[in-house]
Amino acid sequence: MTRRPVCMIVHAYYEEDPRVRRQAEALVAAGWSVDVFGLRREGEAATGTVAGVNVHRLPVRRHQGAGPLMYVAEYGAFLVRAMFATTRAHSRRHYGLIQVHSMPDYLVFAAAPMKMSGVSVLLDLHEVMAEFFKTRFPGASNSVTNGLLRLQERLSIAFADEILTVCDPFAERLLRNGLKPDRLTVVMNSPDLRLFDPTAHPTREFMADGKLRIIYTGALTPTYELDVMLRAIARLHQARPDLPVTADFYGRGDAKEPLEALAAELGISDLITMPGRIPIDQVSGKVAAADIGVAPTRLDPFTEMTLSGKVLEYAAMGKPVVASRLPSVAGYFAPDTLAFYDPGDPASMADAILRLVDDKEETAARVERTGRRIEELSWARQFEAYRGVVERLEAKSASKSRRAEA
Repeated sequence: MTRRPVCMIVHAYYEEDPRVRRQAEALVAAGWSVDVFGLRREGEAATGTVAGVNVHRLPVRRHQGAGPLMYVAEYGAFLVRAMFATTRAHSRRHYGLIQVHSMPDYLVFAAAPMKMSGVSVLLDLHEVMAEFFKTRFPGASNSVTNGLLRLQERLSIAFADEILTVCDPFAERLLRNGLKPDRLTVVMNSPDLRLFDPTAHPTREFMADGKLRIIYTGALTPTYELDVMLRAIARLHQARPDLPVTADFYGRGDAKEPLEALAAELGISDLITMPGRIPIDQVSGKVAAADIGVAPTRLDPFTEMTLSGKVLEYAAMGKPVVASRLPSVAGYFAPDTLAFYDPGDPASMADAILRLVDDKEETAARVERTGRRIEELSWARQFEAYRGVVERLEAKSASKSRRAEA
């Protein structure tokens, strides 16, 4: 069967967005040609190929940690550039589907010229934009901004042919707000088990050298309660001075300097490293060399409807996972799988870590049970749902094209 190319638009650096990469590379492996239009860092080439995906980097950069007005300007500049770039590419490539990844939700309108020519549009809602804004910019949150954010969400959803989202709680919110079930599909941020394969790295038995190695991989931003994680490590160090413990924070973000200052204040700077962001294809190796993966997501109205991919990646690598007890996470994992702690509570996190350290037999059993759950949620299964959406919308585009030519 002849497949028409798929176009993806994402306000992110392509190499850094695991969801976009996973979807794009899976489509390429299944026989599609995929073009991704994203951000460009200073000095980067405007175009390139990554694992068979054609990457177009538009001259817009991310201003992480900036104020809301800077984000609005950045989003607007990217939307306009993406609209022109993809419309121009469509005249040559004849796309069968345009997939737009949020945030922002209204980036979907970059696909307006192509939708008018009959191309189906898929909106992939990674996060809940209204709740994110309230959490990230509480000083700018009011009835007017909240109303505008919810309006742009409704308009964006109405414009798209179908909607993807990342977990059941987010999907349930969309359904409560009136989205019809036949327009909605959940495709989780499950890791590709071919990439997160523990057999591809040297095996480290739990605390094999007597040291406890803790790892965090992700953004250094207020969404994650990394301050709680540092305080939990300080409690461990104080309560169990005989337990050698280190923690590596792989990522970047505007919270790095405050976290380094807090580590110094707590007297644990020598236990903590913050090497910065590493490429996605190196994450599995770093996790393989650790003992415990921590997913410290802060509990708020935004994160109630998210499921951290870190939980799934650590578990896929056969590591015990310490995770904040969020409704979304607890809905997917039983209490005898992950080691949950109470969000915002360093003592609870420290206790969860120590339970894993002190009962290695139970820890091994938790890892085994979690591994079975990861198999059930694997990307191979998620891709079947995603592929069905892509094929359905591609067929819809082809049908419109045939009618236009008749």
